[in-house]
Amino acid sequence: MENKLNTRQLMLGNEAIARGLAENGCAMGTSYPGTPASEILSSLASLKKHLSLPMHVQWAVNEKVAFEIAYAGSMTGLRTAVIMKQVGLNVASDPLMSAAYMGTKGGFLVVSADDPGPHSSQTEQDSRMMAMMAKMPVLDPDSPAQAKEMAGMAYELSEAFEIPVMLRPTTRVCHARQDILPGDIRFPERQADFQKDPARWAATPKFRHHLHQALERKLSEIAAYERTAPVCLNAKETFRAPDKAVLVSGVAAAHTEEIMRELNLWDTFPLYQIIQPHPLHTEFISHILSTCNEILIIEETTGIIEMQIADRHRTKGKLSGTVPRVGELLPETIQEIVSDFTGTRAARIQMPAVPGRRPTLCAGCPHRAAFFAIKKAAKKGIYTSDIGCYTLGLNLGAVDTVLCMGAAISQAAGFHHAYKNEEKPPPIVATIGDSTFFHAGVPALIDAVVQNVRFVLVILDNRTTAMTGNQPTPASGFGADGEPLGRADIPSLVQGCGVGFCKAGDPYQLDEFIQLLKDAVAYTKEHGPAVVISTHPCLLDRTRKDEPHSPVSIQITEDCDACGYCVSQFECPALVLDEGAEQVRVDSMLCNGCGVCLHVCPKGALSLIS
Repeated sequence: MENKLNTRQLMLGNEAIARGLAENGCAMGTSYPGTPASEILSSLASLKKHLSLPMHVQWAVNEKVAFEIAYAGSMTGLRTAVIMKQVGLNVASDPLMSAAYMGTKGGFLVVSADDPGPHSSQTEQDSRMMAMMAKMPVLDPDSPAQAKEMAGMAYELSEAFEIPVMLRPTTRVCHARQDILPGDIRFPERQADFQKDPARWAATPKFRHHLHQALERKLSEIAAYERTAPVCLNAKETFRAPDKAVLVSGVAAAHTEEIMRELNLWDTFPLYQIIQPHPLHTEFISHILSTCNEILIIEETTGIIEMQIADRHRTKGKLSGTVPRVGELLPETIQEIVSDFTGTRAARIQMPAVPGRRPTLCAGCPHRAAFFAIKKAAKKGIYTSDIGCYTLGLNLGAVDTVLCMGAAISQAAGFHHAYKNEEKPPPIVATIGDSTFFHAGVPALIDAVVQNVRFVLVILDNRTTAMTGNQPTPASGFGADGEPLGRADIPSLVQGCGVGFCKAGDPYQLDEFIQLLKDAVAYTKEHGPAVVISTHPCLLDRTRKDEPHSPVSIQITEDCDACGYCVSQFECPALVLDEGAEQVRVDSMLCNGCGVCLHVCPKGALSLIS
């Protein structure tokens, strides 16, 4: 089939990547949502729906499952892609390492979006390091347009060498916007055709040795693949300083190009964009070492290119300390690096200091009520939590630990074992979102049941994957493009894990919910883990059709003495205590009328407007 638009469109980087996948015949796209990559699959689903494209698009339960589904599709000869953020790649690392050995038939792309900064992640790790460890090639786009172009380049590379290929955009590529001319969407006439070959697809350790040897040969050939060779962006017959060079990759390439033009350095020395940071082209390494005495390497986030050139005397980059090892390489940072390297005088860019405001849960968020109830029911407890918007329970004093997806349950077990011989062990309450529970919580809960671990697990079921844009969960009953699907039932799943205490409650009914949590805490003193399911939909989820709560209007009575308890302990954005004010006030523009705050003030100074 074919679809072409003749007018340029302003595309988000993630939309451009999705368009590139579709234009190059991606027949299967899978993902688990994670910023900055979340919009890629949703954009792919939108293209599928509106253009009736013959592809399978799926939100999987986690990145490992997503990887394995898409990889199986490539084994049949179809072009497929799995999409995730950099920490999601950790979850998929097991099949990632193995798939590189076994190779592919149809083109297989691993889109791993990195988050230098980090802006919305636990780490600012570099996915290119994972590609090096897995021994697979990686392409590094500098803009939305190049990311779209590289989708096709990656498929060609994957099929030319029968190897998975990583496409690694970063936050500034994923969330930038650029006007792009869409191309044809053509789906090649391919039929799924899995050719059985146990020595390859089910290889034992002996055969894996042979596959590893073949993989090394592939990498040597890819390091000479002309299509992905470094490009000199300012190719000149003569340069004023030919013994110097700057090597750039990713979004740093776009920034450096602009800076060199502004500083009148365009004719001074060559600027090379490294399209394929791994494996770095062998001839290019020889060329740069034979022609240059000083080499500046600007890349995010680790010195991957610098490692492969492996000449500490001539290279300046991450390893030498010339380029910061921590944080995002913003244009002003790159300008300073280039100016120092060239001895150019340039005005230092001073960014104005803008006072920040710490992030907080939305006004009326059911998680806020759940956290307030937890503090009431398990005073002086240890509160383990997880990855999601509910991590902001930190502000409420109801989150003590956040490690990784699913760790709330495992860490609660760890604290139990650490304190179990104490005379009065503290109560332990773990919080985890519904999507995260499906993603990584179930194995940990089974382990806790088997070990008879005593803690309360609160599953914050807001019926969506809220933090990344309200993608469906396995309990939603619909898929990436709205198609009806089966449902997984959380209470049944919890009970199937062997939990003896499993009850649900609405945190908006605060008094009843506090009592439910107290019952759960009491249960754990004599038995194993107890599970409380906090059930109330996310207020921002536009897919929900039910409205389980009728909004109420709140007023502040004369009993309010501006003690600030409601603001500090409940931290609803709609409750405002201005400096010097004699009373708290309700911001009617933010208040959604949940009414939970009526139960918060110890003086009863909040009441309904009749």
